[in-house]
Amino acid sequence: MSRTLAKVAYSAEEKQLASFAKAMGHPVRIQILKLLNAQACCYTGDLTDNIPLAQSTISQHLKVLKDAGLIQGEIMPPKVKYCLNQDNWPVAQRLFSELFGLASAGDSPKACRDSEGL
Repeated sequence: MSRTLAKVAYSAEEKQLASFAKAMGHPVRIQILKLLNAQACCYTGDLTDNIPLAQSTISQHLKVLKDAGLIQGEIMPPKVKYCLNQDNWPVAQRLFSELFGLASAGDSPKACRDSEGL
């Protein structure tokens, strides 16, 4: 069987980490997460006050973060209140810490050798 036809199995945590990483793949989304992490909640208008983009653009970024489970929103007409997802945020922190080896502080990255072992 060729390598390209081999089925690769991914753990649930690997899939979740990839989903979180993909959702965090834009600087605006990182800014949103930083703002929400710094306070208990935030309304859409507060975000547009802090991030100089159109509300529709911010709303699209919020949707991506919400779909990934990193944030949650509560409709409080005429506004929407956003906060970090209290169930998934600690999971994201743990998964990224494990990925980067922060759980075992002091470890340095492993060196990569070329194919000739140089």
